[in-house]
Amino acid sequence: MALRRIDVISDTHGRLSRELLDALDGCDLIVHAGDITSEDDFITLKALAPLRMCLGNNDWAGEYGPEVKRLVRFEYEGLQFSVTHYRENLTGEHCDVGVCGHTHVPEIVERANGSIIVNPGSPTFPRSMAGPTIARLMVQDGHVVSSNIVELKVPEKDGRGRGRFFMGW
Repeated sequence: MALRRIDVISDTHGRLSRELLDALDGCDLIVHAGDITSEDDFITLKALAPLRMCLGNNDWAGEYGPEVKRLVRFEYEGLQFSVTHYRENLTGEHCDVGVCGHTHVPEIVERANGSIIVNPGSPTFPRSMAGPTIARLMVQDGHVVSSNIVELKVPEKDGRGRGRFFMGW
């Protein structure tokens, strides 16, 4: 199997910045861990690459099709994925890659069983000093070859001296 790039995002809350769209360019799969809150953004992301997404606490069932649920499980390139907005919903899940969001704080945790938990943070409303972030996984032959948090360029100021995202609680 060829080396594949999976970009993981969450908590976009109806705002896809140019910096985010540029970062996603060329990925083989987008995984969104909820709180997209925009049917237009759902369509935009699906046009960039295949999209797997779960519902967040600000998303409503039915808006994005029947395959988008609170917990989404799928296989990709020999790896089992579980995607849910809340990390606590991954407890006891058998998966190679668990994806969650909600906190807007990026984190990649390697578990004792060899699986990983990925929270990409938020490219829109970050709550960490890393600023706007996504996660990037490189996978091949049923293995995660690399996993890292990608810090996006801070969006240009909006003319009022503020960036286009809120960085705080």
